[in-house]
Amino acid sequence: MRRSTLPLSEVARHIVIPEGIVTTAWPRVVDQCAKMGVEFDGWQHGVGSIALGKRASGKYAATVGGVILSIPRQVGKTFLVGMILIALCIIFPGFTVLWTAHRTKTATKAFGSFQGMVRRKRIWPHVLAVRTTNGEQEIRFRNRSVIMFGAREQGFGRGFDQVDAEVFDEAQILTEKALEDMVAAANQSRHPAGALLFFIGTPPRQIDPGEEFSNRRDKALKGEDPNGRVRLTRGDAVYVECSADRGADPDDRQQWEIANPSYPDRTPVESMLRMREQLTNDASFLREALGIWDPKHAGGVIPRDSWDMVGDVHSVAVDRFALGIEVGPDQASAAVVLAGARSDSRWHVELDEHRQGATWLPPYIEGLVAANPQIRAVVGDVGGPLAAFVDKDARGRYVLKGTKTVVTAPTVKELGSGCSNLLAAVVTASLAHIGQPQLTGAVAVAGKRALGDTGLWTFSRMSSASDITPVLAMNLALIGAQSDNVKRPGRQRAEGAPKRRAVVL
Repeated sequence: MRRSTLPLSEVARHIVIPEGIVTTAWPRVVDQCAKMGVEFDGWQHGVGSIALGKRASGKYAATVGGVILSIPRQVGKTFLVGMILIALCIIFPGFTVLWTAHRTKTATKAFGSFQGMVRRKRIWPHVLAVRTTNGEQEIRFRNRSVIMFGAREQGFGRGFDQVDAEVFDEAQILTEKALEDMVAAANQSRHPAGALLFFIGTPPRQIDPGEEFSNRRDKALKGEDPNGRVRLTRGDAVYVECSADRGADPDDRQQWEIANPSYPDRTPVESMLRMREQLTNDASFLREALGIWDPKHAGGVIPRDSWDMVGDVHSVAVDRFALGIEVGPDQASAAVVLAGARSDSRWHVELDEHRQGATWLPPYIEGLVAANPQIRAVVGDVGGPLAAFVDKDARGRYVLKGTKTVVTAPTVKELGSGCSNLLAAVVTASLAHIGQPQLTGAVAVAGKRALGDTGLWTFSRMSSASDITPVLAMNLALIGAQSDNVKRPGRQRAEGAPKRRAVVL
């Protein structure tokens, strides 16, 4: 298989390098890997050189801000970072690495890749043991170095100390809490050049808690020259992004080559076609296979400063509980928002659930209503994509398919008036939210469009990639909380259905 000789400067869309690098540990890693029969592509040499760059102090230039890699699937980022860490483990006795992913499945997949790497003929003699027990997956080296694998959703990373390198795989799903749990472990690293932090992932979806990854990208690219790929910064982070052109046709193979420096040599066309078949949603393929970030908008119809002003992490509803439910175009996602009255007469809104797909919605709402009799209404726009999930019962009421849960269907006038009322509530601070990143992200990309010639308007997507189902569900929830013209959703109880914090008095 051919190796790509193209340098990083020719394949990456963005390269941000900390100032003051005078040397790099990369040649030592390359030498060690060569002894083990491992070679790198041109772009990988570029990433490794700046990731392990050192200032005159002898410390890694990125030891504070980390190495941030926004690179599509099937490029070779796991292999690159993995071989760097394996080499460091062999070079430095007692070197400790934590490799974390959001999901157990992804952490296990990474562990499987590492098993393949360390079982190479010239690497295996350095390995003492491979532990495959779930929750304790690790590779131990004969010189006391170790690489441990685990899932952040399971709490992996808490309680460790003297960690020399941490990898945040699936960094597009990285919460502040998970980061707090893990970063402290690296503060006690005894590695002479400082600890290494790797953040590797693809652009986050709007339903992902991706603020940590997004904020790091925004900070790295602040003040960037749009005409230049490479930029020196006074910061303490390395940032590398590979991506296709914005507005790219997902089936344009020239764009595949722009996004993926390993295509078509190491990543064959069949692999890309397989991803295209699996990621049927164009927006998903553009993000995950071509690395294109959702555009940043100057502002949606709801002013960001006003929205931030009404954030209150302690906000809670005490009365008039209602759920708003919304299904996105092509049933790509669905959202549930709770609204209710606070004790101070303001309104409270809270994102209860936002997931990919929509088939989960009817049974989920059924269980939620059964477990929480305080809910006075479930409100949904039956004239939109939700129509695929509702029927009419014998009394002519709308019910969610497969359930007896009654849905209140607002009129066009009520929908339009609700949008205006929601905007006014934010601007006048008569509404509060708890600062959820997913809801805030949806608010940021919600524009407006006219509702025919009624003089009213509704929220609309500012781009085809935007997911505003949480905003539409928020409007519906508020309509349900504020109106007296609603239908009770039912009082059936689902066995073992969990109560939700948001609606418990």
